[in-house]
Order: sequence, then structure tokens, then C-alpha cells
Amino acid sequence: MYEYDDYDHALVHERVAQFRDQVQRRLSGELSEEEFLPLRLQNGLYMQKHAYMLRVAIPYGTLSAEQLRCLAAIAREYDRDYGHFTTRQNIQFNWIELEQVPDILARLAEVQMHAIQTSGNCVRNITTEAFAGVAADELLDPRPLAEILRQWSTVNPEFLFLPRKFKIALCSAIEDRAAIQMHDIGLYLYQGDAGQMLLRVMVGGGLGRTPILSQQIRDGLPWQHVLSYVEAILRVYNRHGRRDNKYKARIKILVKALGIEAFAAEVEREWQHLKDGPAELTDTEYQRVASAFVPPAYESLPVVDLEYGSHLAQHLGFERWVQRNVKAHKVPGYASVVLSTKPGAALPPGDVTSAQMEAVADWAERFGFGEIRIAHEQNIVLPDVRKRDLFALWQAACEQGLGTANIGLLSDIIACPGGDYCSLANAKSIPIAQGIQAHFDDLDYLHDIGELSLNISGCMNACGHHHIGNIGILGVDKNGSEWYQITLGGAQGQHAALGKVIGPSFAAEQVPQVIERIVQTFTDYREHQERFVDTVQRIGLEPFKERVYRTQEVA
Repeated sequence: MYEYDDYDHALVHERVAQFRDQVQRRLSGELSEEEFLPLRLQNGLYMQKHAYMLRVAIPYGTLSAEQLRCLAAIAREYDRDYGHFTTRQNIQFNWIELEQVPDILARLAEVQMHAIQTSGNCVRNITTEAFAGVAADELLDPRPLAEILRQWSTVNPEFLFLPRKFKIALCSAIEDRAAIQMHDIGLYLYQGDAGQMLLRVMVGGGLGRTPILSQQIRDGLPWQHVLSYVEAILRVYNRHGRRDNKYKARIKILVKALGIEAFAAEVEREWQHLKDGPAELTDTEYQRVASAFVPPAYESLPVVDLEYGSHLAQHLGFERWVQRNVKAHKVPGYASVVLSTKPGAALPPGDVTSAQMEAVADWAERFGFGEIRIAHEQNIVLPDVRKRDLFALWQAACEQGLGTANIGLLSDIIACPGGDYCSLANAKSIPIAQGIQAHFDDLDYLHDIGELSLNISGCMNACGHHHIGNIGILGVDKNGSEWYQITLGGAQGQHAALGKVIGPSFAAEQVPQVIERIVQTFTDYREHQERFVDTVQRIGLEPFKERVYRTQEVA
């Protein structure tokens, strides 16, 4: 993992002191709420329905055991004993008192963490996939470039007041698990014919009120130019992006208005002033950062472990968990493990208690090298587990409620906090997720259904990424009542797609039955174990609409 240098330490601690002064001035009345608003947002502090919410950055989703223990302590001492992991690889604390925030930030700074730029119209947390550096299908490790982008974008004065928030993601695997096509900038890192690192640059993605997948504006960009080319894109956006209407201020709207060719040409013209300049990366700088991401001291392990095989044969529950939650590792004898934060109706998706966080920190040290990852799907990943230790880990995870064998299945729901917390939401997300999970609580049935993603957002801001769920659910307001619109056919990855609305929306109590009818239609039309999204693409929406609306009373 990357360790802060003196510059990092100074920046974060000075930011804590600065914000402590700003909070004191707000509490004394010296600063109005209007004056305080941009200051708190760029320190990750939101005002929600019931309390302040603090969003803490987890750069490219990577945590140490020490850092996770710190988050557990914050949850226990300052919140209601839990934190919520988000689709942007951050953690949110929903019940924070304003006067406590400087002390929380100081605690975070002691373990090399912060909340800088987790909100506001600036470059947000840089993300990549949770299996970076260990995935069997990885081409190159994207983490050094992600860290370089994090350092470059943090408190970069030119890009602290953009027209709207800005999100960057990197991927370098055959399967895109970072969802780069739904980001303002998506960077795909790969090797050229001569073995050099090259980048494919995608621009203009985003969900929300106007969902758009990004488009390619450059291919074969040498890695040395990543900062200058991203800077050129941001300068064009900063100059031409709309500031008169926040709903039309994202870069996706600018790209759509200009057209991708005109936008790319504008970026190229801007880049001519920046390329081969001070922003060009050197091998020395790259190696300085990359040295923090060298592989740990892996053991030389046999490809086949007899004890592991024996456990698989004797325990059906363990075999099922391995099938769904254990992922291939590039080092023989090792695996990556996904700990599900979706045990069913008992807890909201993405919520993790302080006791669970401390347990995961212990497992990271006992079974791995002290490192934890947070996945885009709001789950937790232990990246380096010996196969011989998987059975013991599974038993421990089940005891803590983190061992549900449902990764990639219908109950592995992505959901935002919704109307229970968020003042922007039109409808609640958590009760809908819990209603569906209670309705589909038979793991045997879920495994028979197979791979199926279901995403829920409480409003058009799409924090639950409902547009790219195979089944998407959007909360809408109708005359003061909460209703839910259904989309089908969304997908993320190399073949990303936006879901299409099937028709009028449903009342909350109807949603689980609607999802059941959708699933029944899928199983009736399915061919040769095909996935849900493939069936939807093959037969279209009409069979689903006919089945769902035949007996449903809709708005």
C-alpha cells in the first residue's frame, strides 16, 4: 500500500486545522450556512435529513487493517455503530455532530485517511477495481496511476470549482469491474505490442437524470501523458461546461452538445499546450509510487491443496460460497475473497457494524497481508487468502454475518441510503431492498436463477447505479407518495448497457411481487443456462411487460 510522505502528512493535517477553524466560525455564527456550504462539502460533510453525513475517502478502494479499525472506532464512538460503504469505494457515517467533525478528521489523519474532495464540484475519489494487482485476468496493475492521479487532483486549485462533480476510474483487466464507461473519465490501461503501457481514454459517461455511457476520444496514449491529457479534458470542461443549470452541468452534457469528434478535437488543441511539459510523468516518479505496490511475500504453494479439496467435498455450504464469493488469483495457491455485506433483510446493503469491521481487520492480518479492498458493489474483499485457509475464513465470516454465498446473485443488491437518510431522495431504498431480500431468501433458488444484478436508487441522482443493473429500481415521487419505476437490461463491464423503463411505476408493497414476475418470465424464456441480461437482450421487454402488468394495479 502507498504510505504518506511528508508532503501528504502536512497537507492532510493542515487541512484538518483549517476545517477546525471553519467549523468553530460556523458554530459561533461568524460564517453563515451559505458561506460554510462549499467549505464543508469539500471536506466530505453533507447535511442530510436527520444529521450531518461524513463521507470518508478510500482511494481506489484500498484499506489497511489499521485504517479499518479506525473506521470501526469512529462508527462506535461518533455514529450509531456502523458505516455504509458506497458504490464509489468510500464509507459514509450518517449520524455525525458538526462539532465532532474536526476530531474525527484528526483521527483519520493519524492513519493516513481523510475526507477531502469526497463531495463538491471537484475531482472526487479516484477508483479502480477491488481486485487490482491480484486478478487473474489483469493486464497491468492500475494502482500506481490511480495513486498518481489522486495526488495530482487533491487540492489542485485549478479544478476545485468545476461546473459539477467529476469522477475518474481506471481499469486494466479483461473484465471491466470498475465500470469505467459510467464515469466522466474512464481510463483503460493495457500493453502495446512492444510491452509499453498505453491508455484508452473514455469521456462523457455518467448516470443521474441523463444516463450516458462514455465514448472513446483517444487510444494508445503513452502512460507518461496521463496527467497532461486528463488536465486538457478538465480545462475544456471547466471552460465550456454549463454553470447556469446544475442538471446540465456534467461533462456528459457538454460532450453530447458538442459531439464526440468536436469535443476530442478541442481536447487535442488544449493538450498541445500541455504535452511534453512539467506534467509529463517520468520513470523516476512512476517508480517512486509503484514501489508501494510491489507484491507481498507470497508463499510457494501447491496448485492443488488436498485439505481444501476435502472441505469442498464435505460441506455443500462451503462449496457454494467458494463458487460465488471466491475469485481467481494470479498467484498459485491463493484466492481473493468477497465478503458479502448483503446477508438479507436484517441489514441494509453496504452497512457494516464496528464489530464486523474489526473482525475483517483481524482476518486481513490472519489470512492475508493486512490489506482490505472495498468493491464497487459495496462488498468487502480480502485480496490475498491462501486456499488452505478458505474454510476457516468461511466459518469466521458466517459467524459475523459476512459469509452469505450470494455474490452476483439477485440478493447481492446495490442500494443507496435513499429517503431514510438523504434529503435529495424521492423515495426510500432500504425497505425496498429488504422486501426483495425477504421475498427471495432461498439461496438454492437464487443459485438456480444465476447471475443477476439488481440496483436501487432513491432518486434520479442514481447513487445506486440503477441504470446499469440488470434490474433497476428508481424511487419517484407522485403527489407526495413513493412509487418505483423498473428498468431492465442494464449491464456494466466491457458490454455496458443502460436499462430501459418497462412502463408505469409501482407502489412499494408491489415491488417484490413485480420482481418475482420478472424472474419467472426470465426462467420461462431462458435458454441453456443463459444469463438474465442475455435473455432480455434476446427477447426484448414485451414478454416481461405483459407478465408484470397483466394483474398489477399501477399508477
